[in-house]
Amino acid sequence: MSDVYDVTIIGGGPAGLYSAFYSGLRGMKTKIIEVQPELGGKVRLYPEKIIWDVGGQPPISGEKFRSQLVDQGLRFSPTVLLNTKVTGFDKKEDGLFAITTDDREVQLSKTVIMAVGSGIITPQKLPLEGAERFELTNLHYTVQSLERFRGKRVLISGGGNAAVDWANELEPLAEQVYLTHRRDNLSGHEAEVERLLGSRVRCFFGASICELRSGTEAGRIDCVALEDGACTRWAELEVDEVIISHGYERDAGLIESAGLSLEVAGDGVIDGGADSSTHMPGVFAAGDILRHEGKLNLIAGAFHDAANAVNRAKQFIEPEAGRHAMVSSHNERFKEWNGKLKEAEQAGGI
Repeated sequence: MSDVYDVTIIGGGPAGLYSAFYSGLRGMKTKIIEVQPELGGKVRLYPEKIIWDVGGQPPISGEKFRSQLVDQGLRFSPTVLLNTKVTGFDKKEDGLFAITTDDREVQLSKTVIMAVGSGIITPQKLPLEGAERFELTNLHYTVQSLERFRGKRVLISGGGNAAVDWANELEPLAEQVYLTHRRDNLSGHEAEVERLLGSRVRCFFGASICELRSGTEAGRIDCVALEDGACTRWAELEVDEVIISHGYERDAGLIESAGLSLEVAGDGVIDGGADSSTHMPGVFAAGDILRHEGKLNLIAGAFHDAANAVNRAKQFIEPEAGRHAMVSSHNERFKEWNGKLKEAEQAGGI
C-alpha cells in the first residue's frame, strides 16, 4: 500500500513551494508532484528577468529567486515527484484522496492543495510551416541568457509583458532590437511600454511574421518577412536571432477531469474562498489557479493563498488544531537553524 500523506501539493511553482514550506512548519507529511523536470513554475522561464515586487526582497533575478524558493520549499524535506503529471483524483470511501498520475501510480493523501498556476505551460509556437527546424539554432521561445544576444540584430514577436520586458532588457545589449506585434498597441505594463517606446527599439505594429528565410547558413534564420493584417508583405528585416512571445498554451485537463468535481470558472480557474477552500472538502487551492473576491495575482498573493490552504488542510485533518502556524521567530523548530545562521553571520559567512 502506498504511503499516506497529510497533504499532496500539485504544482511546484511559488504557491506550491511555499505551501510545502508552510506545511512542514505545521508538522505535516508532505508531497509535491510537479510535471516539469525541475521546481520553480513559470519563474523558470525568466531566469534573467529582475523581480522587484516581492515584499522585503531586494530586486533579484528570476533564477536566484527560483533557487531561494526551492531552498525554502524543501526546508522540511517533503517528498518530491518531478516529471510526473497528475491525471485526476477522487475521494475514496475511507476519506482518502486517490491521486492518479501518468505513470499509473496512485498516491494517497488526506488533503490536496491545487497549486498548478495557469496549468501546464507550453509556449505557443510560431504557426509557420517548417519553423521548428530553426529551434535548435536561433528561433527562441524564452530567453535563458541575455548575453547570447549581445551585439546582434534581434527580432521579438509579441506585445505582452514578456515581449516588452525582453525588448527593454536587450535594447542596451543588442546591435538592434525590432519588435513586431499584430495589434496597434502593446499590452505590457504601462511604465515598461513607455520605456520601450522612448528607446531605440524599432516597432512594427499591425504586422506578423509571414516567412523565415535561411540563406547564408543552413538551419539559421537570417531574414524575416513581415505582412500586415491584409496579408500584404511590406517589410523584410535582416536578423541574427528571433524571439517568439505569443503567450502559452494551457493544459487544464486536470481540473476539468471527471474525477475532480470542483466548481471551475469558465476561464479555467477554480472559484474558491478567500481562505483557499474549494467546493470539494479536503481540496484547497493556491496561486493563479484560484479565484476569489479580493484575489491578488502576484507572488505575494500566492504566498498568502498557500498559507491559508495549509492552515485549512491542517484543520481538516485535525479539527482541534490551531488556525495558524506559530510565527517563525517563536517556533522551536527553527532554534537549531537559527543558531547556525548566527554563527555563520558572525564568521562573515552571510
